[in-house]
Amino acid sequence: MMLSGTAQYALRAVLHVAAQGDGMPVRVDAIARALDVPRNYLSKTLHLLARDGVLRSGRGPRGGFQLAVPAGELTLARIAAPFDDVRTRQCLLGHPTCDARHACPLHHRWEALATELRAFFVGTTVADLLRSGYRPAPAPAARRRPSPTRRGGP
Repeated sequence: MMLSGTAQYALRAVLHVAAQGDGMPVRVDAIARALDVPRNYLSKTLHLLARDGVLRSGRGPRGGFQLAVPAGELTLARIAAPFDDVRTRQCLLGHPTCDARHACPLHHRWEALATELRAFFVGTTVADLLRSGYRPAPAPAARRRPSPTRRGGP
């Protein structure tokens, strides 16, 4: 079980909305800028989350996205669910059948880790991450970039 890029963006976007803390709707432009995600791509992702009841969306000047579920009840598995099923495990080697009876060479080691990962996603809420000090990473444009070095001597 690995998260797709879309599921990762969804997690980051929901955490960003939750971190605003004031319960006011957050516009897709602001989320896209903060996360450095293409706006149209993020908009589709957020609307899928709204359709699945993770977020609420509103239109107009006071529109935007809000949590539709209290942060203490909103698990990471529920956020990822429209994009990836974190409750199921696929064979890391790509075998169509990989279970205890037809195990690939990695099955038993991966099974233990996958069980822990599943428990993490199912048992971790947005509120848990906010209490742990979650802070959104700054957008790349806001990060300092090293100055280009000149080639050659003075």
